Amino acid sequence: MMPGRVMSLLLLMSVVAAFVGCSAAPTHLAYLTVPNLNSVAAYRVRNDSAAFTALVGSPFPAGLSPSSIYVPPSNRFVYVANQESNDISLFTIDSNIGSLSEIFPRTPTAITPVAITMNSAGTFLFTVNQASSNISVYSVNAGTGALKQVAGSPFATFPNPTGLVLTPSGKFLYVVNPNQSSIFGYAVSSGGELTQVAGYQFAVGTGVFGMAVDPGGKFLYVTNPTASTVSVLLINASTGALSNGPESPFISGTTPLGIAVHPSGQYLYVANQGGNSVSAFSVAPSGVLTQITGSPFTGTTTPILLLVDPNGNFLYAVSQSSKLVSVFSITLNSNTPNALTTQLGALTTSLQSADTGASASSIFVTTR
Repeated sequence: MMPGRVMSLLLLMSVVAAFVGCSAAPTHLAYLTVPNLNSVAAYRVRNDSAAFTALVGSPFPAGLSPSSIYVPPSNRFVYVANQESNDISLFTIDSNIGSLSEIFPRTPTAITPVAITMNSAGTFLFTVNQASSNISVYSVNAGTGALKQVAGSPFATFPNPTGLVLTPSGKFLYVVNPNQSSIFGYAVSSGGELTQVAGYQFAVGTGVFGMAVDPGGKFLYVTNPTASTVSVLLINASTGALSNGPESPFISGTTPLGIAVHPSGQYLYVANQGGNSVSAFSVAPSGVLTQITGSPFTGTTTPILLLVDPNGNFLYAVSQSSKLVSVFSITLNSNTPNALTTQLGALTTSLQSADTGASASSIFVTTR
């Protein structure tokens, strides 16, 4: 081979090697509803740093005042509850870049759907409707994503419900009602119909707001803004009935609203809207909470909503007064990058953030 051709080949190989070495880091997707913009903000998030990059075309138009968002396990669709147009938007996700395309017509709901969730199988979708005081339940077409109300839907609940959460098994649904300072429990049948559990209305202190269920389906965590506490409720695995956990409630920061559980179930995080901070707790097998050293952690302003990334390495805080989503790294071991403490479960403010253009009302992050 001629020397010039050898040199060209070596140069080509070095360029290819450099290209491979600079290949994009693994990422996953984040979607947030932005009510004031009637849209969904979409981002690609780096797995290693939680750096947010807006997708081409973001934000994507939704209905009026989108309030809540959910992505089923298939990662093919996005569902958005639009509280002022009283309907649900269905979007398809572009499998290559993650952009959204809405499928019309939208699915009608009852009045003012404020929260949405799905079971882990992706076969049923639930919305809680604040003004009409009921819960809509839909079966999901796996191929098209289309929704169809199940028999008996919508199901009545007490006036002015504001949120809902489903156990990982999909057997029990809980609805939070601040006006009643109570949680209302329902059993979910194989066909999606709802029936009241034993002790259907469970009173929780004075004022309730956020809810979260641990990955094992054993505990229901509830924030109490008026008392600045967190209640831990035990879930009866057979009946869905609730009872107070040992030593509950636990002191948090000022005006706790949003709440999130780590995927491991070992840590719990609470958004203290009045304290501009996030409280972090370790969770004992009994459900007893212990504040982690350094908690509450600053680095966010008026947080109202929290979400732990599915990879467990980062916590996202949505602000009531800011268009920025704050990012915290979670100390999981001694090798956690940029951690300021070796205390497991502790938070370190990240340099990363996402600008949604206006305050967001909900966030969903995919696994891939």
